[in-house]
Formats: sequence, C-alpha cells, structure tokens
Amino acid sequence: MTVALFLDRDGTVIADAHYLADPSGVRLIAGAADAVRWANAQQVPVFLVTNQSGIARGLITPAQYEATRARTEALLAEAGAEIVQTYHCPHWPEVSGPCSCRKPGLGMYQQAAAEHGLDLARAAYIGDRWRDVQPAIATGGVGVLVPGIETPVDDVEQARSALSSRLHVADTLSDAVRWALAALGRALPFHSNSTPS
Repeated sequence: MTVALFLDRDGTVIADAHYLADPSGVRLIAGAADAVRWANAQQVPVFLVTNQSGIARGLITPAQYEATRARTEALLAEAGAEIVQTYHCPHWPEVSGPCSCRKPGLGMYQQAAAEHGLDLARAAYIGDRWRDVQPAIATGGVGVLVPGIETPVDDVEQARSALSSRLHVADTLSDAVRWALAALGRALPFHSNSTPS
C-alpha cells in the first residue's frame, strides 16, 4: 500500500468553467503543474477525482467529458506533471438517483484503491470545496481545503472549524501538497516557491 494524493479537478487543478464541454477551454490554475510534479518527484501517485453532474443533467456528453479529461492530463504532462488516472462521477441525485461515487461519497476513492493498491488512510484529499476534503474524515487520511473564487464561504468556515493535525486550509495547491505530504510522512526537500530539479 502506498501514499497517494487525490486532487479535485475543477477549481483546484483547472479553472472552474462550469460544465466544461470544450477541451479548448481547459486552463491550468497557476502552480497546479508544479504541485503535481513535486508529488511525482516524491514518487507519490496523483489522481484526479471529479464530480461531473453535467453528464446526468444533459449539459455535457460523456464524449465531451472525455475530451476535457484528456486535455487536462495532456496539459499537465506537457509541464512534466503526471496523473495516474482520473475518476469521475457522472451522476446527479435528482436525475439519476443516489450513488456511492458522488463526493463526498467514497466510491471513486475505493475504486482507485482497489485498482492501484492504495491505502485510503495514507492518502491526502485536496480540493476547493468541503466535499473534496470530507473523505479524509471518513478514511482517516489527511484533507486540505484550497479556497478559490468559487469556494462557498460556508465551506471555508467549516474547514477552519475542523482544523487539526489531519485537516488544513492552504492558500495554494502547492502549499496544500507540501503540507499533505509532510502530514503523511513524505515531506518535500524544497520550499513552496522552488522547483524540483
């Protein structure tokens, strides 16, 4: 079993464009590729985990989702940042009924653990919404909220009220990854404003 990072996609790694259907609209958030690359340098696998209710709502097609997924991973790869795999939940409870995979549910994480031999208690759960961080509580892992322009105030307040040695609020994804890896015993040998060689 290995340490792993689970990163939210929209609003955390790429700009949240709300039901992004056109891959040409994918924009990496500043520092996102660096953060993933730093984890790669520590030999920590990185996964993207994303709710995509636009599929169930009929706002994007599965093919459009796949195109944006591929574009996201390609942009990261061009920057030397490797994503092992992206998992998505295509459901929306009001349309498709309840499911186990929609965050903060654990279905996508459990699938990743089964397919890649991961210990969810030795994983970090990072994103710009409280639902991205909540799985850390359920699994015993570590969670980091990275507030962005789309993050509800209530999510930030909830995260700050839950701060502990396992839960944190960070200003940037880079700082979140550094804190998470340190909390998991995989501290980075460089500062947040440096780039690994």
